[in-house]
Parts: sequence; C-alpha cells; structure tokens
Amino acid sequence: MEIETRIAIFKGREIRKVIHKNEWWFVIVDIIEVLTDSVQPDGYVKDMRRRDPELAKGWGQIATPLPIQTTGGLQMLNCANTEGIFRIVQSIPSPKAEPLKRWLAKVGYERVQEIEDPELATKRTRMLYKLKGYPDSWIEKRMRGIAIREELTDEWQKRGAREDKDYEILTAEISKATFGVTPSEYKKLKGLKRQNLRDHMNDFELIFNMLGERSTTEIHRTENSKGVPKLKSDANRGGRVAGNARKELEKELGRSVVSKNNFKKMRGKS
Repeated sequence: MEIETRIAIFKGREIRKVIHKNEWWFVIVDIIEVLTDSVQPDGYVKDMRRRDPELAKGWGQIATPLPIQTTGGLQMLNCANTEGIFRIVQSIPSPKAEPLKRWLAKVGYERVQEIEDPELATKRTRMLYKLKGYPDSWIEKRMRGIAIREELTDEWQKRGAREDKDYEILTAEISKATFGVTPSEYKKLKGLKRQNLRDHMNDFELIFNMLGERSTTEIHRTENSKGVPKLKSDANRGGRVAGNARKELEKELGRSVVSKNNFKKMRGKS
C-alpha cells in the first residue's frame, strides 16, 4: 500500500509523519531539528549516537527507512514510531523535550482511537482543515477526493502495484494526462515544498483530480486489469477523460484551470 506523507505541527514547526504498521511513524531528522534547532540534523544524529552507545546499539530497531515526500521527490528517510522517538528524545538535552513527549503521546493516543473508530480520523481531518481556514465547500470536495484516492489505491494494490514507486508512477500518469504536469512539476508551479499538493488545489483542480482518479478506478474494474503496465495504460486513459473535460472548460472560461496559486494565495483573495 502506498504510504502518504502527512505534516504534523509542533510549536509551529513541521514534522513529517506516515502511517506504517497501523501507527504513526515520524521522520527522525525533523524531530531532531525541532528539538535542537540544528541546521544539520543528520550530523546531530551521528553525534548523538556516538555519545549514547546504547542508542547506537539499538538503532536498527528504532530507525526504519520509509518513503517520504521531499522537495526532490520520494526518498527513503529514517523514521521511528512513538516509542522509538521517546528513546531518541532521552538522548537530547532540550527544554522542548517534555512538551514534545506530551505531544507524541497525544498523537499516538489519537491514532489508537482512530483504529477503534475510523470515523474519528475523518472528523479530525475535517476539523484540521476548518482550523486552517478552508471553507466548508472546499473541505467537502477534499474529503470526497480522499475517499476516491483510497478507493483507487486499494484497486492498485489488489491488481499488482506493490512498490511505492509503482504508486508514484501511476499517480504521475493520471496527473500528466489530467493537467499536463506531474505532481512534482505541479508543486513547483505552486511554489510548494513539503506541503501536500491537493491541500493547495482550488475547486476545479480538485474536481478534475477526482474525475481522473475515479475514471481510472472504473476502467480497472471494467477491464479487470492486472499488472503495473496495464494499470499505467488505464491511468493514462482515466486521466485523459479528466484532461479532455478540463480543456473543454478552459475553452469556455478563456483561461487555464491549472493554477499557480497555493492555499496561502487563495486565502488572501477571499
């Protein structure tokens, strides 16, 4: 299953996290950067392991490389679950350590609640978007888009997509056919780095994104597609359905649907 990078906020600082083995795993260098304000968190990790032999000895059980979205694309970065981060925090003398522990405990507990009641995850996601200032109409489209995306990735998994690279390739195929650009090119266009691209799409961008992904899912099911090459061909076809609709709308509007605006710019216009 594809691992989607999410952004958590601690004291105004970004920490990347992903769901792995049904719990949150956090990017270790992000935690180090938040706690130490180090400009070279990778170097700090090496020094920390050198100072703490016990930590170094158990590093293989704490740190797990997971695919994380970065400005340079998908990269394998060392991540740790809540328990592992607690152990790392023990080796860092920082006044932020205790607040971070409480924050981690809260985030971990919320994940346990979401496993027991999946609707809680949806409710929390809606609330986070509302707190960030997104309008209700946008939130409804974004939540629908999340459901459509999950349905699509479930199909990919059942039909032969196994590696994270497969999901990246298939997603790029839909995006290029729908919008004429890959997700990484789209992020550059909008001036984004770690942020989630879809959180910075306007209404039309979200609608066409949904159309491309939902069309692809239906093509997979209709043709009972198997294997990544066939899934890629379907992804291109599904994306073209949305791409053709986008082009028709652009003719009517006399402007491009693909926008350079990100959420910060869009909010400034409201």
